[in-house]
Amino acid sequence: MEISERESRNRHSATVAAEGLGAGSAPPAQDITLTNDFNGLTPRPAISTGLRRSLAAGVGLLMVTAAPLALAETVPVPRPSPKAVERQISTAEPSRPQRPPQPPAPVAKLATPPDPVIPDPRRNVPASIFTTFDAKQKADAARVSAYLSSLSTLVGNFVQVGPDGSKLKGDFYIMKPGKVRFEYDEPSPISMVANGQSLVVRDRKLATQDIYPLSQTPLRYLLSDRIDLLRDTSVVAITSDELYISIIIEEKNAVIGTSRLMLMLGVKDGQLKQWTVTDPQGYDTTVAIYNLDTARRPDPAMFKIDFTDYSTPPG
Repeated sequence: MEISERESRNRHSATVAAEGLGAGSAPPAQDITLTNDFNGLTPRPAISTGLRRSLAAGVGLLMVTAAPLALAETVPVPRPSPKAVERQISTAEPSRPQRPPQPPAPVAKLATPPDPVIPDPRRNVPASIFTTFDAKQKADAARVSAYLSSLSTLVGNFVQVGPDGSKLKGDFYIMKPGKVRFEYDEPSPISMVANGQSLVVRDRKLATQDIYPLSQTPLRYLLSDRIDLLRDTSVVAITSDELYISIIIEEKNAVIGTSRLMLMLGVKDGQLKQWTVTDPQGYDTTVAIYNLDTARRPDPAMFKIDFTDYSTPPG
């Protein structure tokens, strides 16, 4: 997931403590103020261009190069669906024995990461969003929408394949709405954290973090409480075979061009298997996920962002 040098010059970078998150994380509202402060900082060494593009593209990080963070669109937090009305049991009804709660079934762990399905670079994607879908395609889109909307938490492992074929592995944690954390395995010093409003790319080795509006990344589709793919997005293709349902979402931006997000779900189990981000230059980055656990609830502290400015070394 690479970010071009032109995009790198337009990021707002701030150094952070190499130890990780601070104990007193400031609220996301400080994002705008810190943006103004960052503009006067002396440039520091950046993550290598190739690594930045691979990491950013893997989570759908598509930064609008000319748009300041202060003007970034706020991520809308979808409203949760209304709770079902509890059924009142009358005294005339016989009481039923209550079954003790059953513990969730343990997640079967894969010893070997799956091989991501790399899309054919010569594939032909419709250029127009005004596409007519048949009944089966609409049913597939509704099935994927219902699945994504049903998730509240998701924990698992991932393997990422960059445009150059390089592979990175790690763990990810999702808590909806809007929160995600990607931890890359050593020797990569990178981690990514989204708190519902902003997403930061941290480099523990350089003690820096780059801040982006979450609303400018396709990750918002995966992190929304409720989503209707045919209504809330620009879907340009829906295909299926005996293994996968694939849905391609297109995003057009006057500044950086057109990008695409392809979601792939298993036909048999209906679970998300991987996604591929195609940047405006046509480079693909694929992230395959496995060992998924929907019962585990991550610690909310994992998604806090420390916006403190550590640009001036102590002493």
